[in-house]
Amino acid sequence: MTRPDGTGLPRTWRKPPFIANPALRYGLWLAATVYLVWALGSLPFNWERIGEGLPRAARIFGGGFPPSFERSGLLISGFKESFQIAILATLLGVALSIPFAVMAAKNVAPRPIYLFGRAVIIVSRSFHPVIVAILFVAAVGFGPLAGILTLTIYSIGFVGKLLAEEIEEIDWGQVEAMKAAGAGYLATLVYAVFPQILPRQVGLSMYQLDSNLRASAVVGIVGAGGIGGTLMNAFGRYDYDFAFAILLTIIAVILVSEGISGWVRKQIW
Repeated sequence: MTRPDGTGLPRTWRKPPFIANPALRYGLWLAATVYLVWALGSLPFNWERIGEGLPRAARIFGGGFPPSFERSGLLISGFKESFQIAILATLLGVALSIPFAVMAAKNVAPRPIYLFGRAVIIVSRSFHPVIVAILFVAAVGFGPLAGILTLTIYSIGFVGKLLAEEIEEIDWGQVEAMKAAGAGYLATLVYAVFPQILPRQVGLSMYQLDSNLRASAVVGIVGAGGIGGTLMNAFGRYDYDFAFAILLTIIAVILVSEGISGWVRKQIW
């Protein structure tokens, strides 16, 4: 912005840099550049193999258009199973996340219980759902049970963490009022804590259902049921037009679920 002052000289305002110390600022840029060059130079990129894969990628995309919806029965049954996995895992995960969130909230739980609750949530969030799905597939076999267990653990980690943080930020006056009236621990939770986090819990449940719908397609690729297994089989049979039909349907379903979830959260908040 330039504005003339009384001397006729322009006064120019410049946005101050995010890091005021120039030595530190340019040092960080230099360190980031050196690391980027080192990382790209040390990773084992096989450019010859990448070059050979480009024609293969062209064949896959060429074979995928136009997408084929002839086997709509297989498509619908795969999505039906994914919906069942996502809904059951969301219900179980949200229900189990509530007690773990209470245990992981510092202001309502004794310290040993708090540490245990935090540990459970941290462990639940430590691994990507695909890794957890591989473990459950090895433990209980291929199929939707592995997917339900995987997404239940995933839901506990995400919803439990955010609910615990919400409990730690509640208005403590209502809790003090319940305690002054002689209410016990459980009654205080039910009538003073849970009503304050209920809107947040409903919004998180809708978001988690939306997230589980997407994740159910991913974990199915490693054998945990749902449309992911159908997609993997289609690619395995070089049935690219059907695979692309599945991908387009996944995109459409995610768009619809995202819109519904966003509308519900907007109505609540």
